[in-house]
Amino acid sequence: MSATDVQAGTPGMREVFATTLREETATWLFVLKSLLAFYITGWLAMRLALPQPGTAMLTTVIVVNRQAGMVLAKSFYRAIGTLVGALAGFLIVALFPQERVLFLGALSLWVGVCAGGAALYRNFKAYAFVLAGYTAAIVALPVIDNPLEVFNSAVWRLSEVLLGIAVSAAVSDLVFPNRIRDDLRRLCRAQFANFIEFVQRLVCGKVAREDIENAHLRFVRDAVTVEDLRSSVIFEDPEARARSGHMLLLNQRFMATSTTLQTLHHLINRLKRRGHETAANALIEAYRPLAGALDAPIEAGAAARVLLPRLAGARQAIRERKAKLRAQMTSAYDMLDFDTGATLVDRFVDELHAYVETASALQAPRLFGAAGERVRFERSNDFLGAGLTMLRTALTMGVLSLVWILSAWPSGASAMLLATVFAGLFAATPNPLQWIRHTSVGFFFGICASFACQFFVLPLMDGFGLLVAGSAPFLMIGMAMIGWPVTVRAGVGYCMGFTLTLAARNEMNYDVVFFWNDTLAQLVGLAAAGAAFALLPPAIGSVGLRRRQLERLRRQVRLAATAPLAGLPARFESVNHDLFGQIVEQTERGSEASRSLVAWTLSVHEVGRTLLELRNEMSGRPLPEEVREAIERSIDAIAQLYEYPDTVTYAQARDALAATMAMIEGDEAMSPLLNHLHLLRLAMLDEQSVLGAYMQAQPRSQGVAHAS
Repeated sequence: MSATDVQAGTPGMREVFATTLREETATWLFVLKSLLAFYITGWLAMRLALPQPGTAMLTTVIVVNRQAGMVLAKSFYRAIGTLVGALAGFLIVALFPQERVLFLGALSLWVGVCAGGAALYRNFKAYAFVLAGYTAAIVALPVIDNPLEVFNSAVWRLSEVLLGIAVSAAVSDLVFPNRIRDDLRRLCRAQFANFIEFVQRLVCGKVAREDIENAHLRFVRDAVTVEDLRSSVIFEDPEARARSGHMLLLNQRFMATSTTLQTLHHLINRLKRRGHETAANALIEAYRPLAGALDAPIEAGAAARVLLPRLAGARQAIRERKAKLRAQMTSAYDMLDFDTGATLVDRFVDELHAYVETASALQAPRLFGAAGERVRFERSNDFLGAGLTMLRTALTMGVLSLVWILSAWPSGASAMLLATVFAGLFAATPNPLQWIRHTSVGFFFGICASFACQFFVLPLMDGFGLLVAGSAPFLMIGMAMIGWPVTVRAGVGYCMGFTLTLAARNEMNYDVVFFWNDTLAQLVGLAAAGAAFALLPPAIGSVGLRRRQLERLRRQVRLAATAPLAGLPARFESVNHDLFGQIVEQTERGSEASRSLVAWTLSVHEVGRTLLELRNEMSGRPLPEEVREAIERSIDAIAQLYEYPDTVTYAQARDALAATMAMIEGDEAMSPLLNHLHLLRLAMLDEQSVLGAYMQAQPRSQGVAHAS
């Protein structure tokens, strides 16, 4: 049975009820664990006589997550950020103990730098930057009038935050743990099954042309998601850490295989559009044995192992077919087309076998040996967007500092603290204004719940047990909202508003005037963060960001053309996929901007990968100096075209390729190089590609006649 045949009909009422019950059970189990971590942290903080147990309790709200690995990953980076932030706050106070303007200026700059770092790193590393800014503020601001207390402030805040982190991690890992490794295993198996099934259907001719690009989009999202989960799962499980290298290698081989498949299919389509049916049909026949080899049951834990001998047999069958099919080519032009495609077929089969082999090793109960090839998943970062985030946050903090100095507002520190938290938390979100709007609504209702709890319920109760009994029903609402995907933003705001204004401690202070003064300051801080995002919009999703993404994307061809070859294929593929994932996430699907960026991405994938293969081929053989120089001129011209695309650079790249091919045409020893050059030339002459806009005139017929 294939992966798409699993659903045999519409689920009945029993299945719907069982699914709903499972989901609701998981949600309320998450609520129970979150409350347990919250109140254990509060109890320990009070028993240890920490001055602000509410800070420790707030930490459990911020790191809360359904999966243990996510909590541990968040906690790890939060701990690093907390240590760095405490040190930064200590140094800022030490440097400017009696210079309020310089003190607040340095703090604003530090918080801005941290917010920029949070925008630069879009995974859990962002939490380290958020906490580095937030912790510096909570260490430095309370002692602005008494700098000699900065060491005690740093120690207390550090103790409170680390206590919350430690308790959250322990509860998440020990109490009904929801392991991220299970999700990662399911995702990897689904990715493997879907990809194998897609390849099998493609070689059988059962996939429509318009579905191939959609499939490639799905493959890109899968690759980035797998890497995100892999980088988190290593925190929760020693076996996952041991398999991390293999998972990284599996993901890299998946990316390489999918790129080669895309290139092969584009080549066949181009040959068909140009009327070169003989070579195109021969290539389809050449890889036909893959259809039977991949037509095997996709069973968990056994699929890859079953496919390995089948792929080895298919590879031998393809070699035998190639010789017979090549003999049927009636012209030198058809021969060149076929040889170029056959090179791609060989590469695809080899990469597919390597991918399945790595999957087989991962599916084995025990892992033997290291992963072999060491690879890294590199990401594409927008430094200009991070700089804009840094500027926005620093200006926001600077304006709040100025208002505080001029007004001598007693609660100004609370406003600055909330602005710090939300400016950092929302720096990397695709739509921060929407996040702030939803979070603000939740924050307001959290304040109302806190007011009711603090002044109508808790005064009637005494002791920690009754504190839990009185506040848990209110907090449970926010935790449940976090557990439901639709209300997660409002839920985060609700829990933060409730926890901050409740300010639980050993000796509760039931002061209504102080409550509303502090609450007003927190709302001002939240509003300031929202106003900053409104007045200085984030780079994410903007026209400027899309333009920079496109420029970075095209520069990947220059990277493939000039960077040292060691480790370059993995670097090229991972940066491409990460950038492609950002493009898909940050543009409206089906829009003109999305279609343009996707078209450029596919072209960069194909041309950049072919340049890598060409350079690898050149590095492994001695070449006459004039041939090497001609090929290098062609490579540089192609890189120049992608960096600065216009009709002039297009004509230069096209003519350089034609001249180089004419130089080595007819030399049997140069045929591998000629195949790569011919593949590049066909991509250059594809009117349906993004380069079609620069084809003002038909290219001159040089070298290979039918390519013109």
